[in-house]
This record gives sequence, C-alpha cells and structure tokens, in this order.
Amino acid sequence: MDNTQITVTSPLLPELDELDAYLRDIWSRKWITNNGHYHQELEAALCDYLKVPYISLFTNGTLPLITALQALRITGEVITTPFSFVATTHSLWWNGIKPVFVDIDPSNCGINPDCIEAAITPRTTAIMPVHCYGKPCDTKRIQEIADKYGLKVIYDAAHAFGVEVDGRGILNEGDMSTLSFHATKVYNTIEGGALVMHDEKTKQRIDYLKNFGFAGETTVVAPGINGKMDEVRSAVGLINLRHVDAAIEARHKVAITYREGLRDIPGITYFEDMPGVRHNYSYFPIFVDAEQYGMTRDELYEKLKSRNIYGRRYFYPLISEFSTYRGLESATRENLPVAHRIAEQVICLPMHHELGAEDVERVIDAIRR
Repeated sequence: MDNTQITVTSPLLPELDELDAYLRDIWSRKWITNNGHYHQELEAALCDYLKVPYISLFTNGTLPLITALQALRITGEVITTPFSFVATTHSLWWNGIKPVFVDIDPSNCGINPDCIEAAITPRTTAIMPVHCYGKPCDTKRIQEIADKYGLKVIYDAAHAFGVEVDGRGILNEGDMSTLSFHATKVYNTIEGGALVMHDEKTKQRIDYLKNFGFAGETTVVAPGINGKMDEVRSAVGLINLRHVDAAIEARHKVAITYREGLRDIPGITYFEDMPGVRHNYSYFPIFVDAEQYGMTRDELYEKLKSRNIYGRRYFYPLISEFSTYRGLESATRENLPVAHRIAEQVICLPMHHELGAEDVERVIDAIRR
C-alpha cells in the first residue's frame, strides 16, 4: 500500500459509451464549433444548475478574466489578492492594468475587505477578489465599498462552481464572475471556462468579444479574441454536469474523514464548513504551524511526497513574489503579512470524488506520525 501514489486526478471522467454517442451525433451534424447545438445546450443547462441568468462558455478559464476586463472597459488600477493562481493577475497585466495587492482574510483566504479602502486611488476602477478554495468572499462588504467609490467588481470564481450562500448562487455577486472548467476542477470540460453576467446586452457583447468581435458575417464590432468552446468539450460538460452532484457529495465525505482524522493534532488546522454555505469541496487545505507541529510545512510536504502522497502548496509562492510583480509598491511583504504566513503554511491534501477510504486514512496516518 505504501507504494500507491495518491494525487489529484482529472475528476468526472465521462462514461465512454455516453461520450461515444455524443461524438457520433456531433459528427453527423457536421458542426463542431462556433456556437453549435451542444454549446447552446450546455449554456442553458449551466444557467439552470448555477442559478444565474446568463453565461458564456470559453475555451479555458483565463480568457473569461481577460474578456470581462475588456467588456467592462476596466483601466488604470485594480485591487486584487496575491493569494491566487497567476492567471488572476496575468489577466490584468495583459489588459495594461496595474494590479494593487491587498492582504487576505485568514478565515477564508479571500481578499480582506478591511484592507481595500486604503488601497483605493484616483486610478482605481475595479476590485477583483477570488473565492479561494471555493470559500465565499465577504461579498456584501466588498459591494458596499465598490458602490461607495463607483468601482466595478469582477469575481474570479474558478474554485466556486455550484457554491451557494443561503440558497443563492455565489456567481450572481458583483458585475461579473468567471469560472474555470479545467480538468482538475470539481466540474470540468477537460479544458474550459465561463463568464457569468446579469443581462442580455452584456451577454451579447461578451459573445462578440470571444469570437473576434464578429456581429455578423461581414461585421466586426470590436477587437475580439478567439475564446470559443467547441462541441466536443461542450458534450463532455453536459455529461459531467449529470454527475457533479454525486462527485461533490463524495468529496464532502472525504472532507469529513480528513477533519475527523486530523482533529486535535497540535499545529494542524483546516477550514470547517461555513454556515449557510453549500460548499463544493474543491480543495482541502491544511495549515502547518511549525512551532506547534514540530515540523515545517515544507518538511511535511517532502515527507508526504516520500510516501507517494502528493499534496500541493497552493498558493506558494504568492503572485506578488513572481518577477513580473515583485517590483510593485503593493507587493512588499510588510503589506501582505497574512498572505505570506498562509502561503508558508498551506498544503492542499489529495481531494477527489474517487479517493478511497484506505487512501484517505493513509494520508491522515502520515500526518499524525
């Protein structure tokens, strides 16, 4: 058993016979991209499942971020978090926008609303928070600040598929929200993403922008990009949508087992479920206090790896530590003490809906020892 590798694998592999039926139908229709039959069907199905009014599918999870900034004509400076995947901030850089980093809230690893107002300048036009690990940001306070200063809010919700607060889909918050359907996510289309918006006019503009700006056969209304999802990945998305609730429930059981097994270990902490929140259990991060645990996060990480247990130091290093961003005034360690502490303590444990009980117990045992 000790030689068995535990890692995060691509979730929700579709049944081959289901996929075969879709592929045969796609082939018979002879329409494999450009807003095809299954693309339209998946958009409608996702609107229903996610409880959102409008959604636009993309070929990956980065292009929705870039396109949202274009659609809302964001310029100048955007306040964001250093504790995220680099695509969050890269989308700003590609639009010629200056990221302004603020510290995070240790209760959810999202942007700390208490830090936002001090970072606002006359050049600030938007806030880009991240629902890290699928834990909802304090959307109410963020919106109050945005309204006070006339700012747009774009949520990077790559981790937040299906997350709800008091029965309301989290993707309805802010001006827009983006999703990633990458193969490592709780719901995937192998590779893909989406942008959620609130009105039909904005949906139309987004659809133009992701298709080179074409509004007709000979009319280009904006300098768009090629971000369209094809029919094959749309079909994979439709198959996986039928299985996602079962996958989330299975992940929930894994999370419960982790919590029970790791409880009361000095120096090891983790998130409990938030009241009123429907979680998707996309990740299971633990935080290692070296003084109490007797081992640093990196030592534990290497120890697990030596036993073929592959966690991930997610997110380490911080975006603000990378060469592109470390020269920014807001990227200093002094400005981001909580983010640095969390980045130096976190390990995301293996999490998957097909992770066996024996494997989960082996992870727990390795940490307890």
